[in-house]
Amino acid sequence: MPNMLKSDFYYELPQELIAQHPAQPRDHSRLMALNRKTGETAHHMFYELPQLLKSGDLLVVNNSKVIPARIIGVKEPTGAVCELLLLNERKANRWECLAKPGKRLQKGSRISFGEGLLIAEIETTLPDGNKIVSFHHNEASLYTVLEQIGQMPLPPYITAQLEDNEEYQTVYAKHMGSAAAPTAGLHFTKDLLNDLKKAGVANAEVTLHVGLGTFRPVKEENILDHKMHSEWYSIPPETAEAIRNTKQRGGRVICVGTTSCRTLESAAQKGEITACSGETDIFIYPGYSFKVMDGLITNFHLPESTLIMLVSAFAGYDQVMQAYRTAVEEKYRFFSFGDAMLVV
Repeated sequence: MPNMLKSDFYYELPQELIAQHPAQPRDHSRLMALNRKTGETAHHMFYELPQLLKSGDLLVVNNSKVIPARIIGVKEPTGAVCELLLLNERKANRWECLAKPGKRLQKGSRISFGEGLLIAEIETTLPDGNKIVSFHHNEASLYTVLEQIGQMPLPPYITAQLEDNEEYQTVYAKHMGSAAAPTAGLHFTKDLLNDLKKAGVANAEVTLHVGLGTFRPVKEENILDHKMHSEWYSIPPETAEAIRNTKQRGGRVICVGTTSCRTLESAAQKGEITACSGETDIFIYPGYSFKVMDGLITNFHLPESTLIMLVSAFAGYDQVMQAYRTAVEEKYRFFSFGDAMLVV
């Protein structure tokens, strides 16, 4: 679809359909199944997933762990309240951050967090307004400090406070580094993963540290003018081997989330999937030819977002927009803590 416009991906969403809390238990969220060949939709519960997949399928999950990256402190010596959101680690104890109030935090400004447990010093301001910040502490690592004083960086559309930070982590999260959760994975429980294994559905892990760039609104009306932010990913040898074996057997590679999809499709640009790591700024929109992914589990995404564009590339623009209209009519729950869609 040439010259696609941002407005092509707009849909009306009532405010009350934006989920504020995850389903309890997690796998009791709803699941819309979308057949990308026919466009037909069917309505299920997420715990029915083992019956909807086939023995021999491979689920690829993103095991990145969300950093409690939102920290609130006071500027020295004035005591003015300030907030930082850690985005990308440039090197140990040196991060790119969002800062509030950005204009008052200039080079040399110092902020104290946790009554001096952590000190931040602004090094410079980047062209987009983000700050490069150096951190000073006495712990083994900055992550240790953040576990004590940090809050989960919930999206602005979630106004409720979490009772437990683990609500915004997948059950298989391992490697610290994300500024937002790979939300399709939030629906899984350990029991459901066991049920999938019994049904002959294997799983393999990749890591992509989710940056806020993934969720930044597309500002350009012509989507081809949009520039994705770069994110770090890694595919371990055992996952590369599992993907190759699955393909050779005629099984399907089903990505859990757009981040797993972007990881595999980035690596596939170099040829057959092998163990690798690096940075990706891949932007997938209608017209893209998928090289690895055969199925996708994903949440319902914001209007005009790069994420709905990726799903439209895989399942067909008209079919996805119709599926979203159906989800609104059926009162599915949307966004990070909302319901899910299975596209095969």
